[in-house]
Amino acid sequence: MPRDTKDAVGADASGPLADLADLILNVGRLVRARTPEGPQVVPLTETERQVMRVVDLYPGAAPSEIARRTRLQRTNVSTALRSLEGKGMVSRAATNGRGIAVRPTERAAANLRVLRAAWAQELAVILGDDLDTVRECTHLLSHLEQRLTADDEGGP
Repeated sequence: MPRDTKDAVGADASGPLADLADLILNVGRLVRARTPEGPQVVPLTETERQVMRVVDLYPGAAPSEIARRTRLQRTNVSTALRSLEGKGMVSRAATNGRGIAVRPTERAAANLRVLRAAWAQELAVILGDDLDTVRECTHLLSHLEQRLTADDEGGP
């Protein structure tokens, strides 16, 4: 959930952390703009992409966990899950008790492979073979993602 704006009052809007956030948002938008389209790629809405990211990272997650990790309303997650199920991207199965586990399907895995290959090709052209820097950046962004999707109590 968004942090209260008064928490950010003392933050340095011109500092390196603000610059990093701005760059992350813009680079994400630019990469998304170069995402391939066509019959080999299942088109997803932004909400569906967010939900699929969590489903891919946490297969078997309950809808409530997906909502918490995406910081989306539970009703929006339910709508996205119905749509993703209709597109053949997720399956939902009952767990012990009354819970539901959401898992990516093979179609989702194939879709993700196509997207990742296209993204890698795009970035290879731009970044060349500077893989050490790429690994450092990936490590930082992975850590940031884990912290941003962690429980409010601070756990992963």
